Amino acid sequence: MNDLMSSIFSFAFYYPLFMAYVWMIGAIYYRFHWEHAAGKSYLEPPELKSYPGVSILLPCFNEGELARETIERLFQQTYPNFEVIAVNDGSTDNTREVLDELSEEFENLRVIHLESNQGKAMAMNMAAMLSKYEYLVGIDGDAILEPHAVHWLVSHFINDGGTRVGAVTGNPRVRNRSTLLGKIQVGEFSSIIGLIKRAQRIYGRIFTVSGVVSAFRKSALHRIGYWTTDMITEDIDVSWRMQLNHWEVRYEPNALCWILMPETFSGLWRQRLRWAQGGMEVFKRYFKQLFKWRSRRMWIVAAEYITSAVWSYVVAAIFVLWLLGLVINIPEPFHIGTIIPGWNGVMLAMTCLMQFAVSLAIDSPYDKGLGKYYYWMIWYPLAYWLINVITVIVGVPKALLREEGIRATWKSPDRGIRDE
Repeated sequence: MNDLMSSIFSFAFYYPLFMAYVWMIGAIYYRFHWEHAAGKSYLEPPELKSYPGVSILLPCFNEGELARETIERLFQQTYPNFEVIAVNDGSTDNTREVLDELSEEFENLRVIHLESNQGKAMAMNMAAMLSKYEYLVGIDGDAILEPHAVHWLVSHFINDGGTRVGAVTGNPRVRNRSTLLGKIQVGEFSSIIGLIKRAQRIYGRIFTVSGVVSAFRKSALHRIGYWTTDMITEDIDVSWRMQLNHWEVRYEPNALCWILMPETFSGLWRQRLRWAQGGMEVFKRYFKQLFKWRSRRMWIVAAEYITSAVWSYVVAAIFVLWLLGLVINIPEPFHIGTIIPGWNGVMLAMTCLMQFAVSLAIDSPYDKGLGKYYYWMIWYPLAYWLINVITVIVGVPKALLREEGIRATWKSPDRGIRDE
């Protein structure tokens, strides 16, 4: 029993330690193998062999306050040949009126109005069906795309080695940074999300494209049936189906997109619960396909995901044992203090800080002044590890018990407090 408990506690403490070094090593390799090899900043996109037309898909739900800024910035793209298709998905605010006004101002803007909320996946499907071009770029209705972003995304399809590329995910950057949660998320998108995507690109498969900014080959989407309308996270779902269909998904850090993130605990909870539930829904649906030899390149990403979910339950159990130990005497095999050496916490803290430093150094060319947020990352384990563990505990059973075939609609998210 002592050996078993020791193994469980060791897993709880050493798994995040191990993954932190895997992500750091993978990201550093990616940085010098691909990012450094490009030899240019995000302001200097590479020359393309050709410049085919691109359709930018913009699903909107209650984006009346933000749609104008998003669309006006879209038409500042330096890419020479594109159209914008905005889908008003049954909004209850003034999104319809704003989009109609903008369609009069911009010749290459087409607007579609859906009478009721059909969900983001349906909005994307409608826009894709009506698009004129083979290459699609999807962004959220409240996001701001950097002027060269489309150019960087399309480069993966056009230049060398792009014939098997089905999708390219961009680099979301947090736009609102006025609260503690906002500042922590700035570091999170570098030290966790950006680092993981770089490392997974080395594995050969990426867990998910960023729903807020991604590009797709329409013929690849057609082969897999476009976006699934009954999955709560359509971005994770389309990523898995595309890669299980043997299309390559890439990460492009130079394709910057400025996004609004929740800056309240209630908004953060809803977002992370959706992510946790959506990830398990996708794993549940496509688990059997992973047993095929042709799906072997997905094994590492799938193993990383399911191990992380198990780790969350183990950490929750340890926390419960700690609480019980405060009020009752726990038998020695279950006593945390006798199994976990004190230096473990110090090692994890030092590794965490090292991970933040590496990620901020890699991402600093894309986000000037990023280093000043390093201080705020000391709060990351408390604010985010805790909420992520709890959302996994709640989200996994919700995903396993959720009935398939029910349309996944969306609600207006918490967009935080914007800096003016």
